[in-house]
Amino acid sequence: MPAKTKTAVPRHRLLIVDDEESVRLLLARLASKGLNAEVQLAGTCEQALRLARNYAYDAILLDLMMPGIGGFELLKAIRAASANMATPILVISALEDLETNDRCLAAGASGFLVKPVEQRALVIAVKSLLAGRGQPRTT
Repeated sequence: MPAKTKTAVPRHRLLIVDDEESVRLLLARLASKGLNAEVQLAGTCEQALRLARNYAYDAILLDLMMPGIGGFELLKAIRAASANMATPILVISALEDLETNDRCLAAGASGFLVKPVEQRALVIAVKSLLAGRGQPRTT
């Protein structure tokens, strides 16, 4: 009997942007396990913008309270001109007021989660965003 060959499941590519290394690593671990995703990390807004301009992602997880230009401006910059103008962006922030949520959505966010994020909530939110994208990007 011939041996079964494993079919490679296409992996989604995520960009995780947070200035706190421990949060970046936690989100990366949760995404890698729960979503079988390939993850790139950015610790500054400038680094994230450089990556977003050069690589296409299936989803971006973005902290708002970042040094430099900040999360809101980064969100607007990604939406204005990058390879990820239409990529789902999930804002993950300690800010939990309705005004912040509304500002994020108005600036182009696809969703909003409040820190600390539970793995189940993260996986459900990202899977929902990815379902709207279809197949993982190959570029």
